[in-house]
Formats: sequence, structure tokens, C-alpha cells
Amino acid sequence: MPRLLLIDDDAGLGEPLAAYVARYGMTLQQATRPSEGLALLRAGGFDAAILDVMLPEMDGLALCRVIRAESDIPIVMLTARGEVMDRVLGLELGADDYLPKPFEPRELVARLQTVLRRRVAAPAPDGRLRFDGLVIDPVTRGVLRQGEAVELTGSEFELLLMLAREPGKVFTRDDILARLRGHEADLFTRAVDIVVSRLRRKLEPLEAIRTVRHTGYALALRREGAEAPHG
Repeated sequence: MPRLLLIDDDAGLGEPLAAYVARYGMTLQQATRPSEGLALLRAGGFDAAILDVMLPEMDGLALCRVIRAESDIPIVMLTARGEVMDRVLGLELGADDYLPKPFEPRELVARLQTVLRRRVAAPAPDGRLRFDGLVIDPVTRGVLRQGEAVELTGSEFELLLMLAREPGKVFTRDDILARLRGHEADLFTRAVDIVVSRLRRKLEPLEAIRTVRHTGYALALRREGAEAPHG
């Protein structure tokens, strides 16, 4: 049963939300302060975190940065409706998804189910994917860059796996958005570009992702023992 941690200073939100997500086989615990939430996350046992942007002690964006530096736990941000910059910043800092407030509990559940599925994706039948300088294990969701483990968020791993399963193929932003579960139209292009940018930085010094102008992205690495990809 997935365990969720809600970090939101609205003390009246946790109890009804916990009752609602229980209908979908999840449990939810609330922390009203970032320091309390960080202590709970560091103790372990949670499968996803829900962060409000407006918090005491530090805002949700700063909290997201701290959590992401320590863990790859899925993060869903709660932002004020219309605050596009908060959503952009949240994605850049490593959040997996966002939801504007006020929100429908069913939509939050749907987004949580999506990020949790990424984390426990079914094993791939073909085992590890090996490229020059990069090894991807779909079973353990592990990534080795030049022999060193790389910590990826759920969105970053899903993007990399999508590209790696068809190296050289150009995926449009719409293709990628469909895999990552999209956002509203005013942000969707930016959201995809942000995840690509984060993934590129983590895979450096490998030049792993090629941009095809006005079209999309492709994996630029060569499979071990294969010719360099084209397309």
C-alpha cells in the first residue's frame, strides 16, 4: 500500500484527503512544517511526497530542492492557479508533476498513480540496455554513466528509457508528453524541455540526447557493438 506524505500548512486538509486516497489503496500522513516533513522523509517508508508551494520556514520550491538532493522519491507540487512560474521552477528543481490549487482530489489521485507507476514499472523482457558509456536497467530502474550510478527522478528515467528503447528515433514533444503524462497546454512544451534539460545535465559528460530542431529529441548514443544511430 503506497504511503504518501503531504507537506502543507493547512491543517484541515490532511484528514479528509487521507480518507479520500484510502479509497484508492493509499495512506496519507501530513506534516504542516517543512522541518517536520523532512524528518519524516529521512526516516523513510514513504513512496511519494506532495508539497504545497506556500509554506512556513521555507517555500515548497526550496523544500523540493532539498528533497531532490537527498532522494529520488516522486514529488507532486501544489501551486496557486495561474502561477506558471512556480510550476516551471518546480519542474526544473526535480518535481515529477504539479497540480494547481484548488484541486479535485480525484485528479490528485490520478497524478499520484501515474508517478507511482513510473517508480514500480514492470520489468522489461530484454534486460539491460547498453550504450557507449551508459547502461540502463529497466528492472531495477538503475542507470550507470561511465560506471557511476546516476540518480534520476521518475520522469527523467521514463524519458531516458523511451529514447533508449529506440535509439536514433526522433520523439516529438507530444510523444514525450504522452509518456510522462502531460500538463495543460500553456506549459506542455516547457515541461518537456525542462525534463530533457535536467536529464542532459545528469548524463554529462556524455552527449546523450540530440535535439532535432522544430521536431523533438533522440538518443544520440551508440549501442554497444552497433553502428551509431541515425534519424
